[in-house]
Amino acid sequence: MLHASVPEPDSETTPLLEDCERRLGVRFSNKSLLLAALTHASGALHRLASNERLEFLGDAILGEVVCDLLYHSYPNYLEGDLTKIKSIVVSRQTCSRISRSLGLEECLILGKGMTTHPHVPVSLLADVFESLIAAIYLDAGHEAAREFIIRFVAPEIESAVDGTLGSNYKSLLQQLAQREYNTTPTYQLLDEKGPDHSKCFKIAARIGSHQYQPAWGRNKKEAEQRAARNALCQLQNESPPYPSD
Repeated sequence: MLHASVPEPDSETTPLLEDCERRLGVRFSNKSLLLAALTHASGALHRLASNERLEFLGDAILGEVVCDLLYHSYPNYLEGDLTKIKSIVVSRQTCSRISRSLGLEECLILGKGMTTHPHVPVSLLADVFESLIAAIYLDAGHEAAREFIIRFVAPEIESAVDGTLGSNYKSLLQQLAQREYNTTPTYQLLDEKGPDHSKCFKIAARIGSHQYQPAWGRNKKEAEQRAARNALCQLQNESPPYPSD
């Protein structure tokens, strides 16, 4: 962390900016934008020289890119499901976690009062990630900002999908079946094996007369969820993730 009151790169801040570029994997043409993105209001000569305005812009760009990714990556998810995932992905907790993983707390330009804290606040780390998005956008354009966001946010999207909807594939399949085929899926037990205290079950999802690839599970509930996910993947012309043999 560095104390600063001048919002222009100089011999003191240049090594800091170079270190930040290395961490981000991004080279800035306009170093002043990077400096502004890293400058908290407490370390700025005045608030207009801080990252507050960049954070405002970066928040909007992050939301737009995440919404676009979710819309095209999960065509069978309803608006409510997409909203839940987006709220997790763009949250302060997620943005701050990305900043911390990049070690950005070492690059921040803070006022003297802020440097007495043993830990950088979550809100500050979240703000700097959004500020950097805006700085990249202004320096290199929307596509560069989008690529930066995808690089760090795509894994967070996958994690959010698994955490919020990963155990609810039956619900997703039911929504799709009712919307597209005006019917409700059914589940058929095809086989079971193992001793009574440790049985496995093989179940297939059906929509109308069409049966999708079955899946094994350690109990009927797990087998049905896996069968539903197999069906969802096949409906999207993707390979089913769970084998049936």
